[in-house]
Amino acid sequence: MFKRVAQLKFALLLSVLLSFISGCAVEAAKNAESEKSSVKTAETAKSNEKESISKGSKIEFEANSPADTVRVFYKNLREKRFREALFLTNLRPAIEGLTDAELQELKVNFEDLAAQVPVQIEINGEIVAGEKATVTANLPDNETGKIGLQEIRLEKDTDVWVILTVDKKTEKLIKKEGKNYFFTLRLETFQEQAPKLLEKISKAQTVHAVQNNGAYTDLPTLFEKGLISQELLSAALTGYNFIAKPSGDGTRYFATATPVTYGKTGKISYILELDSKGKLTMNQKDKRGEPLKK
Repeated sequence: MFKRVAQLKFALLLSVLLSFISGCAVEAAKNAESEKSSVKTAETAKSNEKESISKGSKIEFEANSPADTVRVFYKNLREKRFREALFLTNLRPAIEGLTDAELQELKVNFEDLAAQVPVQIEINGEIVAGEKATVTANLPDNETGKIGLQEIRLEKDTDVWVILTVDKKTEKLIKKEGKNYFFTLRLETFQEQAPKLLEKISKAQTVHAVQNNGAYTDLPTLFEKGLISQELLSAALTGYNFIAKPSGDGTRYFATATPVTYGKTGKISYILELDSKGKLTMNQKDKRGEPLKK
């Protein structure tokens, strides 16, 4: 469950991204007979191409059209070509300056999305009005993962169709922050989720205590008993290191969340404590990457 929640902000951006493919031209013939043959060949090729790129969809569409742009984006996403997918969107300023190493840092946050993309995207409709377009397609829902009809808005930039993933205000911010945008977004997402994950640990501890005569335990034991998910033990997915420590007699515990890399995956450290009176408290502080309690 955490995987979908923690990556929601990324999903909201990425679920409507796309890229495009280039068309090809047929050379003009030097005489009437060869021209006639070339035109016939071009028409046949175009018909075959249209049939090919529309396979699995409810409408026919041509290369470089808004619908084809959507199709190609999801193909790139499914095949984990994240740079190609992001580069030709209005998130371009956030991706074009990234080095391969920096993109690799973000890769784990995108891969779950790639796994959700169907092998074939069913395109249901395409409406073009001047420089704007809307494409409807059956796509996985960001939160539930279930396939459903979604609208994707596009805008033409010169001769390329681009998905409108963010509003003009955010687009202006992205241009200002450049490649730092995704890293800032990731840091904020991890920091917002950390205390929520501590609350999940608290609920798991409560269940464990009920089942074990009031005794609390550590994270590995909670995982072994199926009370927390694997994601809570994965620093790469959460951006935080989580630790739960019961007291010697098991009647109390505290749990901490500490940024894996201070300033990159988070700045705030958190602690959730259950005292001897059964009172649960949550505190937070910028400890420059240090836990609030050991």
